[in-house]
Parts: sequence; structure tokens; C-alpha cells
Amino acid sequence: MIHQNLGQKQQARILPQQIQLLNIFHLTTVELEHRILQEIEENPLLEELPNDENPEVASEVQQDFADWEEYVYDDIPDYKMEYANYFSDQQMPERPITQINSFRDQLKEQVRMLLQTDRKFQLACYLIDSLSQTGLLEEDLSTLAEDVSFNQNTWVEPDELEQVLFIIQTLDPPGIGARNIRECLLIQLQKKDNKIPIVNISTKLIQTHYDDLNNRQLEKIMFHLKISEDKLRESLSYIASLNLQPIDIESDNEVSKNYIIPDFILSIEDEEVEIALAKQRSASLTINKGWIENIKSQTQQKDRATSFYLKSKLQAAEWFVSAIVQREQTMLRIMRAIVKWQFDYFQTGDTLLLKPMILKNIAEETNVDISTVSRVTSNKYAATSFGNVLLKDLFTEGLPSESGESVSSRVIQHAIKEIIDQEDKVKPYTDHQLVSELSEHGFKIARRTVAKYREMLRIPTAQLRAIWK
Repeated sequence: MIHQNLGQKQQARILPQQIQLLNIFHLTTVELEHRILQEIEENPLLEELPNDENPEVASEVQQDFADWEEYVYDDIPDYKMEYANYFSDQQMPERPITQINSFRDQLKEQVRMLLQTDRKFQLACYLIDSLSQTGLLEEDLSTLAEDVSFNQNTWVEPDELEQVLFIIQTLDPPGIGARNIRECLLIQLQKKDNKIPIVNISTKLIQTHYDDLNNRQLEKIMFHLKISEDKLRESLSYIASLNLQPIDIESDNEVSKNYIIPDFILSIEDEEVEIALAKQRSASLTINKGWIENIKSQTQQKDRATSFYLKSKLQAAEWFVSAIVQREQTMLRIMRAIVKWQFDYFQTGDTLLLKPMILKNIAEETNVDISTVSRVTSNKYAATSFGNVLLKDLFTEGLPSESGESVSSRVIQHAIKEIIDQEDKVKPYTDHQLVSELSEHGFKIARRTVAKYREMLRIPTAQLRAIWK
């Protein structure tokens, strides 16, 4: 027997326009330019105003050599105007500039041959673009899955991203796409011949006894692997020959700097930080008024198909311009809140002055959702007097110090790096000893927290540091 029940329930739904707005928030300056060009091509009512040009200046330039006699009887010989007379052979400006592809471009060329569908290739490109400068994947797959879902207007599960990541990890250089040092070492070992005894022992050591190696429990490792002390030393020496990071950041640094286009420009005037967008696009976008008149005339003529088309395009153009304006206003509001929170840091550029700051702090300051703050700050850079700053790097957790004040995790990481740089290279500090050293500096944290920050700094364990040094 069929029963019918009437009930009420509340359900939150995200409108398609809200999803598109979040996607626009997530775009960088370069990606926004492509999106605007795409909208202009698809929507005839949307147009871009030309750049302001001064006709007087243009006419003056055209009149420079308008006089033929002045041009022919110029007293300056041509040879004095040649650049070759002022530059050495190594500094010739006409020398061709060598085109160097970044490691991301090379990875995309490799992965294109392995993936059959466009969807997997787009996911692979997104993961490759999410790699750090050292070639490691520092972001969590669940976070990346959420971002790519909004960016590509399709739902992506973390498991699907993980399958694509496994394919990326088979590419060259070995270790690319690893999520930590342990996985980076394992990927390199898996590409070796496992029939070689030293490779087999090293693989088992990293795969099953990595935590024991961090804790320097060498006797436990020898017992379970059933190897002698000499074999263990040989294995550790072999592991030391592997790379801790797949990409050499120093060799790729010059190329990567050229690809950073800031989204904000910060300048200091009279001890105040001035904030501006690197490129404001809302002022250059407008609606074609001629087409609006056509809409009115078509409405009067009662041509339903044409009228519906023009009205839909008008609504889309108005929404897109409004979305760009809202994007710029939200970006400036969030950036002002970040500068207010980290004012001391932006004055000097000293990372030790960074205060603990999370997304929730800025969301409450600006009265926007946390997801909006996350998308506005994702892959965004701010140009300052001390270099380009990735906004995501400004968000750090806070830990209490012995004085009771909350200290940024970046400050503690800096202290860990300084202690390790000054340690005895023959007998490096263990994580337990680092806890004691940090306690003397006023930081009281647990050993597992020290191990976590050491991993984030890409610093190996004491046992491996003793071999590497």
C-alpha cells in the first residue's frame, strides 16, 4: 500500500552563478585575462575599451623625420648609432635569447603521451601546476579536488586525483610529484633494479622502517631486516646518493621567477602600506550600447527568438562585468585585512615578524566566507619592495611560547633551521635534542611537532644528515 507524507526540510543549495563567481575569485591575473577574452569572443554585447592614447604625442612622433632633408643630411654617421660599438661580444643585444621550458612544461609533454582522455589530462595539468618549485606536491589531495571542482565546473573525487598523481610519479625526473621525502625516496628506488640486493634492502628500509630510521633505532632495523651493521651502513650510503627533491631549485629559479605575475602591488609611503591591484579590468569592460538599442527594437517587433537571444546575452554581459567588479572589491578588502594583520611584516619583510593568522581570522575581519578567502588568496602574489610574496605563505598556525604569547609556526621553523645550520655536522641533533634546543629559545613544543616542521623544511633526519654532510 502506498503512503504519502508531507514534510518540510531545509537544504542549502549553491546557485550556478555563485559557483561561477567563486571560479572568478580563484583565477589569477593571467587566467582572468584569458577568461575575459573568451567572454568577449562569445558575447557580442561585451566589449573592451581601447587604451587611452594621446593623439598629440602620436603626431609629434610621426613628425620626427617628416622632413626629407633633415633625414638625409643628418650629421650623425650611421656607424655611431650601431649598438655593436658600445657592447662586448658577450653583451650584444641582438643575440638570440634561448628559450628554456620549465619543468612543468616538460612534464605536460610527457604525460600527454600516457593519458587517453582529455579529462585526465586536464587533471594532470592541474596537479603539475600545483607542484612546488622543488617538484613536490605539498597541497592535500582533498583540498586540490575541491579547488579543481570549482575551477572546471565538474565534481572531482580525491581518489581520481590520486590515480592521476600515480601516473605523474612515473615521469622524469624520478621522484616528481612525491608528497613527502619518504615517498620521493621510494619513487626513486622503485625505478631501480629491485634484484640488486642493496636496492632491495634500501627499499624495505624506507618502506617499512622509515619512522625507526627517524628515531635512530638502528638495532631494531637490523633485527627486522636481518642485516649486519655493515650492510645497514651500505644501505644508508646508497640512500644518501638519492635526491631529497626532484627539482634543483637553484637551477630552475631563474626560469620560475619570470613566470610570476603579481596580482597586488604594495608600496610603503609615510609608514603606510598602499595597496593596489596589478591590473584593474572592471574599468575597461563595458556594454555595447548599440546592441542595447537593437534589443529594444527587436522587442518592439516581437521577434521572440532574436529578442530572447539578445536579452540573455545582455544579462550575461551585465553579470560578468558585475562579477569582475565584485572580484576586485573583494580582493582589495581581503588584502587590506591581511596587511592590517601582518603590518609589521610588510614594513620590513622579516619573516620573524609574521603573526599567527588563519583563514578564519581574515574571514571574520572582512565578513566573508572562509572559502572565499581561500580562493582569493590561492595562487595569488603580492609585489613588495622585498620581492614577490605568495599570500598562502602568510597563513600560519600559532603556538604558545613560554611567555604566553602566540608565535607563528614560521618563526619556529626559522628557529629550527638556524639550529640545524649551526649544529655539529658529525653529530647532528635528533628531534628530541631539537626540542631541548628550542626550549632554550623559549619555544616549548612536542617532538612530533618538531618532526612535522622539519619535514616541511625538507630537512632529513639526523641519521641521514650525518651521511649527507
